[in-house]
Amino acid sequence: MAKLYDENLEGYIEVEVADFYSNDYPQFFAKIGKDSYTRWLSEPIYTVPEIIWGSKPTDGGNLILSPEEKDELIARNPAAQKWIRRYIGSEEFIHNKLRYCLWLEDCPPNDFRKMPPVYQRVEKVREFRLASKKAATRKSAATPYLFQERRQAKTNYLLIPAVSGERREYIPIGYMDADVIASNAVFMIPDAKYWHFGVLTSFPHMVWMRLTCGRLGISYRYSADVVYNNFVWPPFNREVERTAANILVTRNKYPDASYADLYDPLIMPKDLRKAHEENDRAVMEAYDFPKNMTEDQMRVAFLTMYDRLKKFDELYQSL
Repeated sequence: MAKLYDENLEGYIEVEVADFYSNDYPQFFAKIGKDSYTRWLSEPIYTVPEIIWGSKPTDGGNLILSPEEKDELIARNPAAQKWIRRYIGSEEFIHNKLRYCLWLEDCPPNDFRKMPPVYQRVEKVREFRLASKKAATRKSAATPYLFQERRQAKTNYLLIPAVSGERREYIPIGYMDADVIASNAVFMIPDAKYWHFGVLTSFPHMVWMRLTCGRLGISYRYSADVVYNNFVWPPFNREVERTAANILVTRNKYPDASYADLYDPLIMPKDLRKAHEENDRAVMEAYDFPKNMTEDQMRVAFLTMYDRLKKFDELYQSL
């Protein structure tokens, strides 16, 4: 049972923790028993799914395969096909490019010797890591068949590119199957629902992103800690689920188009733009923003809401 306090800490309601839907209340509104939540920078201020980096190989390129290298490896050693997975970073995701990796987490030791080309690649990973100046990298040479940092989601996940061009009105965001290995150039949000996708792909979130993100040249650099974890979510609105699903359905009409094609502001398909505009309106209604609200006005509104939450957080933590 959780107690949800009002903003003045003068009254509360009790609800089952399981009844929390994604982000109906900030995490620091809740006290459970004698304990209270303390939010870290690496945690979202709302009860939404955690955002995590993809996995980092630190392999000297030996665990990563181009389509040609993948085909050659399988031709030389068909048994290797079982251990090859699609590998995706920001570039591959946005431009629909193919890369692969050796994902050997569950590979038994006796199978390595049956795959000489794989064994040779793993040996090169070990040499690469041992030559590093970083102690952590040298230590990881003890398991050269594994990515140095492994954070792959066990379920399907929502992917957000870490870097995206600023010409686009919307950062391309999409769902990926759990067997697609996410690189450390993207973020994963496992178990994200249509509601989360709809809010994150909306104009209000893009306004917040442009206000808070970093820059890499002329591109946006999305941040887990600053952009996602500090984002002020609206109250849940089921209409957003419908409009979010419609965006995905509309995208599927263009199976051969990359996200770079679909989200080029000059050639964005008319029906996809309409689907996004409907989603934008649904999210703005969830915030109770007026239809004619400008981006500048929305920035002020977000900063005001965020400031209020931070002040409440300070008051809550002082109890």
